[in-house]
Amino acid sequence: MLIHISLSINSAHCIDGNWQPSSSSHKYPHPSTLQITSLSFPLLLFSGFAFFPSFLHFKMAKILSIVMLFILLMLVLLGEIQASSPASQKQRQGNHANGMYGATQGSLRPQECGPRCTGRCSATAYKKPCMFFCQKCCAKCLCVPPGTYGNKQYCPCYNNWKTKKGGPKCP
Repeated sequence: MLIHISLSINSAHCIDGNWQPSSSSHKYPHPSTLQITSLSFPLLLFSGFAFFPSFLHFKMAKILSIVMLFILLMLVLLGEIQASSPASQKQRQGNHANGMYGATQGSLRPQECGPRCTGRCSATAYKKPCMFFCQKCCAKCLCVPPGTYGNKQYCPCYNNWKTKKGGPKCP
């Protein structure tokens, strides 16, 4: 869409309270004498973007989408490289390599409590209450001491959680 507007300025000056058209001796016209008739300039309105020719709009959008795709590809590749590096594999194995995984406070995930408590309560005659309290303690402390009895020094939270009477809460 092409819009034509033209602007012409008629200057005037005040003589005895009356505004008269003036010669070029006065620089600035009174605001009431401005008349807009037509000023010519192109205005392209395309999908909400004024003053951008459509071919530039599409070219910039194409370049922007290519740059964003490239950045996304780089992030994916960086994640793959980092995940497959030997350092991260060692870190993932972490405490699994030694026998103390899950015995130190906070080293277990909640879903690993069941198998650990099954091992801990395997030698008791009271499996149901042992499993109940062991899983409760594991959910809070995220650790289960190694073995079927004792070794509570490896998991201070497990060791220090007491009943109302002062006895050990965790098996």
